[in-house]
Amino acid sequence: MRTLGIVIIVIGILMIVFTSINFQTKKKVMDIGSMQINKKENHRVRWPVYAGVAVCIAGIAVLLVNKKST
Repeated sequence: MRTLGIVIIVIGILMIVFTSINFQTKKKVMDIGSMQINKKENHRVRWPVYAGVAVCIAGIAVLLVNKKST
């Protein structure tokens, strides 16, 4: 449980520092015989900073519960 708590805290800190993830998808626009036309689309997934803070608090809670049960 201790390792899980630490991992959750690290994920929360990363969510605070990096508030979004960018990725690309490839979409087929046209397919005529042997010729293809593709389009790359950029996507961004964003989350608020308070979500990272909430994840950090959850990780700390996991650590505290682990200490009480031990």
